[in-house]
Amino acid sequence: SAPLCLSAVPGLPRVEPPAWAMPLNFGPTLEGDVERVLLGKDELQRKCEELGAAISKDYAGKDPLIVGVLSGAAVFMADLVRCIDIQCELDFIAVSSYGKSAVSGDLQFKKDVSADVRGRHVIVVEDIVDTGKSLKAVGEAFAERGVASFALCTLLDKKARRTADIEIKYIGFDCPDEFVIGYGIDYAERYRNLPYVAALKRSVYE
Repeated sequence: SAPLCLSAVPGLPRVEPPAWAMPLNFGPTLEGDVERVLLGKDELQRKCEELGAAISKDYAGKDPLIVGVLSGAAVFMADLVRCIDIQCELDFIAVSSYGKSAVSGDLQFKKDVSADVRGRHVIVVEDIVDTGKSLKAVGEAFAERGVASFALCTLLDKKARRTADIEIKYIGFDCPDEFVIGYGIDYAERYRNLPYVAALKRSVYE
């Protein structure tokens, strides 16, 4: 389809697509853009059960606040919390960071938690961790708010791209250094609803 241009709207200047815009070579179906399935539904469910059991044991009697990072972690978190058998509370954040290095001062909470986190045991849940810069900044921001403890849980850990020094307490799977989609993970807001984690065909984004 043709690039969006707003020049036809009276009173608005012409808007060209940015030079760095990602290619959007989508096929007619979601599954048709899948190179191969990396993690199937059964494997993902077993991992949620394993992580849920570990969190239940580690946080017994602590009433943890489990915070999902929108939008990618929503599917994983929904399955994960149903495998946790202790009292816990749920909340969500949406964040963006600026510049080459993310620190708490550069972090913008597009959606913040509703709960007061002071004195709480907070577990932040992510779909995939790559550089780790934003999550390090999130941890610093929560520490400034006086949390009792802070831990990270991620479905996928892409160690090959790590640049920040962060500790991830709960890791689902090591992630290959390729473009993954599905189970909440998107490319240009597509593929989140696939029930598995897959590698995206290179022809879609190159």
